[in-house]
Amino acid sequence: MAEQTEKAFLFQEGNFKAKSNQKGNRWAKNVGLGFKTPKEAIEGTYIDKKCPFTSPTVSIRGRILTGVVKSTKMKRTIIIRREYLHFIKKYNRFEKRHKNLAAHISPCFIGVTPGDVVTVGQCRPLSKTVRFNVLKVQKNVVKGAKSFAKF
Repeated sequence: MAEQTEKAFLFQEGNFKAKSNQKGNRWAKNVGLGFKTPKEAIEGTYIDKKCPFTSPTVSIRGRILTGVVKSTKMKRTIIIRREYLHFIKKYNRFEKRHKNLAAHISPCFIGVTPGDVVTVGQCRPLSKTVRFNVLKVQKNVVKGAKSFAKF
């Protein structure tokens, strides 16, 4: 999946490539907080300077959130829908609300589709709107009719 497609030659920060035919010279880290490093991040060949598993400049700190993937149309960025209930004191009832959140998705997560549940972690600003990085993907399980995602 992860061959060079950009016009500029990309290299992994912190890894000096003296010869182009070296094998197994890849740097990967554990982000901590109980999240496993994906196998593709350790063994893959992709270069992503915003990946939390292979970049020394991106660290996960702050909030850990969960949401449902809404859109995967952008390159290496997904839109996540987070649904929650808001209490209205006057009527003593709840109303449904949602927020959309942009998150960077590393090439090590292959085949993410709308409807999958993802866990994201906060990091430094990666672009104008992206402040989160995908840490874990759970594939969509079809239950039947369309319903509120929390229940």
